[in-house]
Amino acid sequence: MTTTTPEATITDARERIDALDDRIIGLIQERMAVSAVVQQTRIASGGRRVNLSREMEILGRYRDALGRPGTSLAMTLLELCRGRI
Repeated sequence: MTTTTPEATITDARERIDALDDRIIGLIQERMAVSAVVQQTRIASGGRRVNLSREMEILGRYRDALGRPGTSLAMTLLELCRGRI
């Protein structure tokens, strides 16, 4: 029977968190690049840089999935992807 020490469990969990954070950062960077394409295309076709109704949809999706802190997370994500408005 194998027993794991609390320290080993914590170390393993922290390694998994670090790996997850690396994936999350990569996904955010990918989202930023895709968002830049959307913004550039919208502006080139005479539209505005920001689509507020679309941003409200995103805020709602994050809030519904993650609760109130999801709104703050979505706001940060939107700011990263489109800059401050």
